[in-house]
Amino acid sequence: MSSTPLSSRRGSTPLILALGLAAMVVSMAQTQVVPILALLGNDLHASSAGISWVTTATLLSAAVFTPLLGRVGDLYGKKQTLVAVLAVMVAGSLLAATTTSLTLLIIGRVLQGSATAIFPLALSIIRDQVPHEKLHGAMALVSSTLAFGSGLSLVITGLLTQGHNPNYHSVFWVSTGLSLLALLAVVFLVPNRGHATGGRIDYLGTVTLAGFLVLLLLGISQGHEWGWSSSSIIGCFAGAVVMAVLWVLVERKVAAPLVDMRMFAHRQVAFTNAAGLFVGFASFAQFIGISYLVQMPRELTGYGFTASVLRASVEYLLPSSLIALIAAPIGGMLVRKLSARGTLALGAVIGAAGFGWLAFGHGSSVNVILAGLLTGTAIAFGYASMPALIAASVPLEQTGIANGINSISRSVGSSIASAVVTSLLASKLIHGLPPGVPPLPQQSQFTTSFAIGMVAMVLTVPVALIGLTRHHRPLTVAASSVPATDTTRNPADKAGEVATETVAAEVQAPLADGSEAAAEALAEQS
Repeated sequence: MSSTPLSSRRGSTPLILALGLAAMVVSMAQTQVVPILALLGNDLHASSAGISWVTTATLLSAAVFTPLLGRVGDLYGKKQTLVAVLAVMVAGSLLAATTTSLTLLIIGRVLQGSATAIFPLALSIIRDQVPHEKLHGAMALVSSTLAFGSGLSLVITGLLTQGHNPNYHSVFWVSTGLSLLALLAVVFLVPNRGHATGGRIDYLGTVTLAGFLVLLLLGISQGHEWGWSSSSIIGCFAGAVVMAVLWVLVERKVAAPLVDMRMFAHRQVAFTNAAGLFVGFASFAQFIGISYLVQMPRELTGYGFTASVLRASVEYLLPSSLIALIAAPIGGMLVRKLSARGTLALGAVIGAAGFGWLAFGHGSSVNVILAGLLTGTAIAFGYASMPALIAASVPLEQTGIANGINSISRSVGSSIASAVVTSLLASKLIHGLPPGVPPLPQQSQFTTSFAIGMVAMVLTVPVALIGLTRHHRPLTVAASSVPATDTTRNPADKAGEVATETVAAEVQAPLADGSEAAAEALAEQS
């Protein structure tokens, strides 16, 4: 058989820890360069436009490789794909740690960006190999490492670049070491079992989807730098529309599409991706908003806390990351006891309260930290519930690509938040600053930014309670997406696959509303 029965799946804790470490490495790589962009520009003698590609390259690489590698894992084996991606992550981090060339650094960041696919691959492995009674908690814990890793990375970067002669290479050496540790953990602690369907990659669908995402995210991420009304940005958005149409046409024609287009029409998947967009927006609005706010020089602006990068990371951002590790298991329990949609809605309410507090009470450090704890809890609940909603809505052989698309929806939300907050902070500046002081935003722009984050959280509530349904029919496998039957295979192998698919269906049924009640109903029917 290609999969181990649920009754024999034991010792899942080492597997969860290994996958959590791998996911944490991904989130650390995404934020590790944020505090050192000025240092990189100085050491590499590069302009701000050139240095911006250190972050943009990672974003675009993630957009291209996350859905592709998620599908590769579905088709050819999730552990093998995860090991290969981690090896690429090690190579990218090593290149970044040893180079003094901006071009090679950007290439290293592209390799690091491809590792974003680790997260959906990790969730797919968990769905394959973790018993149902531990499934929601495992998904929530691994998801929480994304928020924790982002905060931890900022602290490590701040510590490593203190002093009179900071060296950016040390930041990437830490990334190299952690990536190598995650690779070894996955190799030795993650069993090589699960459901792999086999088949061929839809390369045309991959190219058109990648073109759409690259053009869309390039336009969003570079809008402030190039000008929102510039021909380059308009061309990016127009090209994104064209590529989106081409992608849909391709996927409707090919026999085995990269993405089953019915997935986007499936109510549960579509609204989960909408929730991912809002949660991704809120997550980055909190991160960038608090980071900029606390570093404002109070003696010049009349607000802010004149914090250094290290103090901003440790005192104001790390608490919201740490709370995610505590809130994630609670979120997993709520998914089981309440439901995934209920947990998502509860998190959104908590997040709306947190952003409201930030918008109108950011005058003291205590308020900012406590509000950050609320928004951190909300994001942890969102990350705990969305994988459960996806797992309940798609068959095993589409778990990787479905979680990959959900990850991309969060990335799009984060990119929009970055563009919106950056543009808002640059739109109204304080006048009369001393000569030589860079432009600084008016306080009202932070209030507006946090208020928009509150709106994103408020909109998540109807998405969860009205858009998502308590009882629904999971998406079934399209006949065209199933590989043709191989008549030369051993009948026993075929029987094993039928048994595996039966077990998968039994697992998916109680996941339909992410609650204990569904599991009990299944037991009564049996």
